[in-house]
Amino acid sequence: MSAPRPAEPPTEDLSRLAALHGVATSYRPSPDRTVAASATAVTRALAALGVDASTPGAVRAALTAARRERDERLLPPTVVGWGTAAPAALAALPEGTRLGVRTEQGETRASAEHLPPGVHEVTATAPDGRTARAHLIVAPPRLPAPPGRSHGLLVQLYSLLSHRSWGMGDLGDLGELAGWAGRVLGAGFIQVNPLHAAVPGPPTDPSPYRPSSRRFPDPVHLRVEDVPEFGHVEDRDRVRALLERAGRLREAVLDRGALIDRDAVWEVKREALELVLAVPLGPGRHAAHRDFLAAQGRALEDHATWCALAEVHGADWHRWPAALRDPRSPETARARRELADRVDFHSRLAWLTDAQLTAAQRTAREAGMPVGIVHDLAVGVHPGGADAWAQQEYFAAGMSVGAPPDAFNARGQDWGLPPWRPDRLAESGYAPFRALLQALFRYAGALRIDHVMGLFRLWWVPEGRPPTEGTYVHYDAEAMLAVLVLEASRAGAVVIGEDLGTVEPGVRETLRERGVYGTSVLWFERDWEGDGRPLPPERWRADCLATATTHDLPPTAARLTGEHVDLRAGLGLLTRPAAEERAEAAADTAEWLELFTRLGLLPDAATSEEERIRAVHRFLLRTPARLIGVWLPDGVGDRRPQNLPGTWDQYPNWRLPIADAEGRPVTLEDLAASPRLRALIEVLRTDTAGHGARGRDEEGMR
Repeated sequence: MSAPRPAEPPTEDLSRLAALHGVATSYRPSPDRTVAASATAVTRALAALGVDASTPGAVRAALTAARRERDERLLPPTVVGWGTAAPAALAALPEGTRLGVRTEQGETRASAEHLPPGVHEVTATAPDGRTARAHLIVAPPRLPAPPGRSHGLLVQLYSLLSHRSWGMGDLGDLGELAGWAGRVLGAGFIQVNPLHAAVPGPPTDPSPYRPSSRRFPDPVHLRVEDVPEFGHVEDRDRVRALLERAGRLREAVLDRGALIDRDAVWEVKREALELVLAVPLGPGRHAAHRDFLAAQGRALEDHATWCALAEVHGADWHRWPAALRDPRSPETARARRELADRVDFHSRLAWLTDAQLTAAQRTAREAGMPVGIVHDLAVGVHPGGADAWAQQEYFAAGMSVGAPPDAFNARGQDWGLPPWRPDRLAESGYAPFRALLQALFRYAGALRIDHVMGLFRLWWVPEGRPPTEGTYVHYDAEAMLAVLVLEASRAGAVVIGEDLGTVEPGVRETLRERGVYGTSVLWFERDWEGDGRPLPPERWRADCLATATTHDLPPTAARLTGEHVDLRAGLGLLTRPAAEERAEAAADTAEWLELFTRLGLLPDAATSEEERIRAVHRFLLRTPARLIGVWLPDGVGDRRPQNLPGTWDQYPNWRLPIADAEGRPVTLEDLAASPRLRALIEVLRTDTAGHGARGRDEEGMR
């Protein structure tokens, strides 16, 4: 059988056209190798941006039009200014151009200098009569650093069950964890998985990184008993029955080793919330609810409408009746009126969840945490979900986000997430991105941005094609960062970018310049440009969150013992002989243990597992990293990763409770009483605490 023919590379004209629209025609999987993108991928990406490049004639016509537009326009759709200086794009206008600025605060000015932070509107009139109107984003030059140095806990909230949760961790558990960790452990933050609204099932996709909406949280995380109206439900027999069902779900996980069943949890919570929301609101609560509705506006109405329509027509809006696929159609407006009770139900759920998220952050700060809850922003949304339906004009039709082939995955990746169109974002002044950040910063002390490189470029994969046949599409990183810095500074929040893996040159430097922290994971920190050995602690960067592992990686105990290789071997995921993989993993671990011993962090390389895990964290403490995170399952010796990339039904991704070294589920109450966890945290708190909360309530959680 003959080898497949290589993909046709872009022509010279197509390459020029692509460059004008930010579409790459090649990529570099490694510093010494450049791969050309296929002409098909480039053409499909341009089509998704509204540019016809289907024939040589169409390419020439589009190229002529793009050049003319570039040469004739006075301003791009969005202009960026940092601090009080005049934006460079305005300084480059022809001499004699008249400016007018309408500020976000409602003022009218004739100059763009010394503007307050915000998103303003600027108009320009050139001497030759040309005019332009643009959005003007003015942001502080950089975000301030987090206060002091602190350590914190990393946890997948669903995995953190207590004796009060209904079969999966909830926002009540998050508040309890934050209050205890801040007061007793001296922790400065708690980082959780994305709590975005999921696409409903059954079965619901358990991955928190493929949500229906990133703007609105999922009510499955509600602590139902903490809703004020819960105590006023009249049908107490029904309430008792629901609590018994919830108890059985909890016991199934904690006592019988069942997996977390999100759909079963939501079913019992939904029935309970139907009863709770039938209780009339008091005057104060009613006023607060109305304020929330007014603040969220059409975005919440769209989200709640999608939820109501999904109950009737299914969770993929592409399969709805044609007229309902348009959120602005008369038929959709009529359906919204007919389903008004369900729209109100889902709006109320968003309000209740927002209130409990806000309460968790308040609890964290009251416990002395300088940062509090670190929320996670997924890189995209499900194509059939609420955001993709409500914001169709901002998404690139027929494209999916992924990753190109690299040394770790020769086939590339397709994440099944529709990308935002950079041109539409710019035309709107980045309105959907701003609204998303404003919503999250309502209750976040910090925000982790998954795949932060996506602010610069994303790998677009044409629908129906393998990930190898994609190409990069660039975004206006300066504008995206300006919006991020603006909204985070307004909220007084920290921003942490997940910048692991292959990163385009200059990205980390640009993020650092704007005060965005990076992510450093111990096992990846080697001298890749030198001898490849573990990077000494003094050479680590300071502006990062340093950790031993993440939700996508093996827990530290599994890595130290090599059990992570055995797990992948048992599932048939290895690409090399198991003996070879085990030998490489053992050599990698041995190098790190030797370094720990040489630095005096590990008395003897043959010491106990617990002591080795503490040595890992002693090493993190030796680095200048201002934020040090402890994967909470590491505190009790859990062996199982929460997510095993490359698997779907072969492994229970996103459905495991925190467990001890023997695989027995560990409750929040068990964690609070764990000597092993206390001993691990003591390694860190000697230096990173001291923000005023340490040492209080030493008797632990009541």
